Amino acid sequence: MTIQQLPAGMIRATGPQGAHQGYMPGFGNDFETEALPGALPQGQNSPQKCNYGLYAEQLSGTAFTAPRGQNERTWCYRIRPSVHHTGRFAPIEVPFWKTAPNVLPNVTSLGQYRWDPIPVPDADLTWITGMRTITTAGDVNIQVGMASHVYLVTQSMVDEYFFSADSELLVVPQEGRLRFCTELGVIDLEPREIAILPRGLVYRVEVLEGPARGFVCENYGQKFDLPGRGPIGANCLANPRDFKCPVAAFEDRETRSRVVIKWCGQFHETWIGHSPLDVVAWHGNYCAYKYDLRTYSPVGAILFDHPDPSIFTVLTAPSGQEGTANIDFVLFRERWMVAEHSFRPPWYHKNIMSELMGNIYGIYDAKPQGFAPGGISLHNCMLPHGPDRDAFEGASNAELRPEKLDNTMSFMFETRFPQHLTEYAAREAPMQQEYMEVWQRLEKKFDGTPGEK
Repeated sequence: MTIQQLPAGMIRATGPQGAHQGYMPGFGNDFETEALPGALPQGQNSPQKCNYGLYAEQLSGTAFTAPRGQNERTWCYRIRPSVHHTGRFAPIEVPFWKTAPNVLPNVTSLGQYRWDPIPVPDADLTWITGMRTITTAGDVNIQVGMASHVYLVTQSMVDEYFFSADSELLVVPQEGRLRFCTELGVIDLEPREIAILPRGLVYRVEVLEGPARGFVCENYGQKFDLPGRGPIGANCLANPRDFKCPVAAFEDRETRSRVVIKWCGQFHETWIGHSPLDVVAWHGNYCAYKYDLRTYSPVGAILFDHPDPSIFTVLTAPSGQEGTANIDFVLFRERWMVAEHSFRPPWYHKNIMSELMGNIYGIYDAKPQGFAPGGISLHNCMLPHGPDRDAFEGASNAELRPEKLDNTMSFMFETRFPQHLTEYAAREAPMQQEYMEVWQRLEKKFDGTPGEK
């Protein structure tokens, strides 16, 4: 093991054998990593004295008595215990970051909506001040539901740190590159990748290449997990080995630092005299990840018909009802279309789930016009949606030969809860007022005559 000095000032180990560029592969693994040799105790979690004068501390992501397959915790060996990383809390305003319940009487969430890409303003915006909430769903106080956001980041956080006690965050970049310096290591993130930042983890966000824009799903409920594959079997979709967890990294800096905490939808700040990113070694299974969406292996129909979009689920956050997710993260990427005598794009439907979509790049096959990279659409619970007229006519009359859908990557945050628009989404974001008209040009084709038309 060697030690590497990062540009951010963190000291990082290259990791154990098998780690790749500062990451360890696997999803849900029990990892162990140390940035200084001998910093990680062996054979026990809490020795009477830790090497290097470190403090042992456990970070629990689930209840102590959660079933073994769901129990998540990480033991951290840090320069100071985290009780030293907070002082007195003072409330602050973060006006564009909203939390459920956020049902506004003067905003109509009933409808099908679409937005143009939100432009990045010419202003200094950090990860905290650049967050723009589009929808909220459920109730953070009982840990169910979610919120969807767009982040607009132009400035690195300097001697400033953040953590959410409310949620884990699923980050989907669309433009620019970010670095997440976390308590447990460093994640560099770019478009076509995602990151999962667990509840309670402290981190700082730096701009590697900006301005940066992307999407965030804030999950109030149970953590994201890989979906069961059922008859698909052991392979394809998102494979565990393609998730990367960072190796240990730490800062030992004495400097006045601001820590911002999100708790029950409220934001507070506290000031301390050092960096809180001081975990020298850790072991456990409660950690941050990154995942390259280009490694997602889609499956689909190879003879006829179009399977349910659930076949494209990357991650799912379960609810108490089997088979009905608190959130599904669904990916529509490049793939071959080969179904015979079938309408190949997504069909028309109404759904018990509420669907927020975002376009990372390229053209989405059901909406070839108007859904630009960086754009968003919302089709709420039991509201009909589907292809526009041009997509319907094109797919209905196309010669059905094998076709590669190329240069396309869109995603969906799907939840069992209705998604309520924020004031920002309804009044300030660039909503396409004419979106509903994409279906108005659909023609009546019924003529009462038997036979295929």
